[in-house]
Amino acid sequence: MDEHVIEALGKTRVVVRDGKVIEVGEPKISYCPLFDKHRGIKEITTEAVRKNIEFRIQDFGMCTPERKLRMKDFLSFGVSETMGTLLDENMIDCAVIVSEGCGTVRVTDPEFVQGMAGRISAFLSTSPITKIIETVGPENVLNPETAEINQVKGVLKAIEMGCRNIAVSVVSPEDSKKLRDIEKEHEEVNIYIFAAHVTEMSRKKAEELFNYADVVTGCASKYVREVGEERKTFTAGASIPIYGVTEAGEKFLKRRIEKIGGLKDKPNARIPDPLI
Repeated sequence: MDEHVIEALGKTRVVVRDGKVIEVGEPKISYCPLFDKHRGIKEITTEAVRKNIEFRIQDFGMCTPERKLRMKDFLSFGVSETMGTLLDENMIDCAVIVSEGCGTVRVTDPEFVQGMAGRISAFLSTSPITKIIETVGPENVLNPETAEINQVKGVLKAIEMGCRNIAVSVVSPEDSKKLRDIEKEHEEVNIYIFAAHVTEMSRKKAEELFNYADVVTGCASKYVREVGEERKTFTAGASIPIYGVTEAGEKFLKRRIEKIGGLKDKPNARIPDPLI
């Protein structure tokens, strides 16, 4: 079965099957400044989520064999944009990301990072799409048969393929800790952890995430924002802050900011509502 389960805008559970939206849950937040700015969505409702996912399917073929995989930067500043910059400037060897139709995948092309991860939400599960896997190269996909999503296994695969400076996207402190353990076992390997999709994370997990990750996005997380502020972490962005937790994380964010010519001041920036 061709089925993809997403946590989309508002952290809403969405199921796409055979290119059609067949299930949309209840949003957990009602406002996101990014979707307001880019899509004019003033209130996140079940119907607004449905229309947005249908738009993405039509616009760039999300969850279909017609998927556009190479794209230019969508946001000026974000995780995929920063990873793309690091690849473009040879600061990392590869990025281990998640995308529909292939699951966990190793990429070395900056436009693949942006195209595959920049305009999608978090995928809870996905199923193989042959055309996507063939385009990115089945050798780069963790499991071409199942499109498994497992970032820890994906990093191990990247190490086996000879990568030594690896950026990886994660959504949990548990994966972050496992990746730090792997890094300790491979002295010649540097793993740079980018944490996203942290909305609804507990205070304890937010603290653990800051213990292991290099870069953490604020999303609509009350506790990630609190921990980032308490620890006086380097912060970029107003509506959706991004935290450079480690020395490497701060360097990466500053490099991206430099590349785009700086960030604009937003004294009255709106934030997600509610923070959870």
